[in-house]
Formats: sequence, structure tokens, C-alpha cells
Amino acid sequence: MVIQCMKKFSLLDYPGKAACTLYTAGCNFRCPYCYSAPLVIDTHKNREIPLEEIYRYLEKCKGLLDGICLTGGEPMIQHGIEDFLSRVRELGYEVRLETNGSFPGKLRRLISEGLVSYIAMDIKNSRERYGETVGIEGYDVENICRSVEYLLSGAIPYEFSTTVVLELHQRSDFEAIGRWIAGAKRYYLQRYLDSESVMQGGLHRYNDSIMQQALEIVRENVPSAKLRGW
Repeated sequence: MVIQCMKKFSLLDYPGKAACTLYTAGCNFRCPYCYSAPLVIDTHKNREIPLEEIYRYLEKCKGLLDGICLTGGEPMIQHGIEDFLSRVRELGYEVRLETNGSFPGKLRRLISEGLVSYIAMDIKNSRERYGETVGIEGYDVENICRSVEYLLSGAIPYEFSTTVVLELHQRSDFEAIGRWIAGAKRYYLQRYLDSESVMQGGLHRYNDSIMQQALEIVRENVPSAKLRGW
């Protein structure tokens, strides 16, 4: 289990809870708009935070924190995630897990074993444009579809979200995503934000008007859809 960044306190990362946010190293995707490039491609340059240091902090903060938010990178590529989450749960914390959904078997196992409390899954794009959006030409979306289907079944509280990028998303994509996750309980469109740590430069965000139009398109099939970060 390789964790390279730790935000000790947040009221935003796990809505409704005071949380510690932990960032794992590495990812199996190369999304061009990813703002965590240092955690994805420069992992050898970062300090690894010893797990015992994290456990000590969580032990000390009992009663002050409600849970952790485990993000990345992609946490599901970590071989020790089950043992780590077991320890966190033993300490009495809720767990919000952020994932790209590419490991449906592992996702099911973590949920069935009670190791996570909430899943936040990225929907990168319509199925037809997934490979382009995750930086892997010809990517097979079968595993993504399995994760989506499982979460839609109501096995655990969840949310879906899509980071909207001008060069990667158009009207037909929002229509397709809406049909794909029809009836989802929580879905968020969030606008791309440029930063120095983004994976690829030269990308842009949509303006307020276009974001609102995208939201209305999605709401035809996902009435719960909202804009995030406004």
C-alpha cells in the first residue's frame, strides 16, 4: 500500500463528514486532464508515507475525524488495500473510496467485506470515447460497465462524476452517459480546471452556459444530476 500524500483534515472531500484524505501512488489510466500527474507518472520522486504514521494519526484523531477519503492515483491498484482498510475500519472510521471502476471484482469484494462505506466512481466519457479519454487507445470498457451495473444495483451508497473537458466531451457524449447511468442516485458534472500538475497541457473548460446545457441533457435520464464546484 503506497500512500504519498495526506491531507490531515477536510470538510469537503467526504461530504457531511470530517475526514482525512489519503492519496495513493500510481494509476492504470493516463487521462490527459488528470491534475494528479505527480502521483501518476512521477511516483519515484515522492516520499512514501509510512502506514504506521497514518495509523498513529488516525488513532490520535478518534472523536475528531469521522472517516477517510481514499483517492489517488487509483487506489484499487494497491495490493495491500484490503489489509489497510481493515485496519482503518477497526479504528472506527468510515471510508469513502474514489475509483475509476476498472476493477469490478475487487470493488465487489471490498464492499461485501464491509471495508468501504461510500464509492465515488468516475465516468470518464461515453463508452465509445473511453479509450481516448483515459489515454489508452482501444480500451475495453467491459470492466467499467460491470462496476457501473453493480453500483446501480444499490449495493452501497455511491456517486458518479464526470470531469468535463472541451476537447473531449460533446453533446452526444452527455446523451450517451445519461442513457448509460439512467436513474443513478447521484451524478455530478464538474468543470475541468487547469493547473501546473495536469497531465497534458492545451485543454480547456466549457463556459457556464454550455455546462448548464450539458446538465439539462443528462437530466433527461438522470434527474438527480448536478453541477459540482459552482
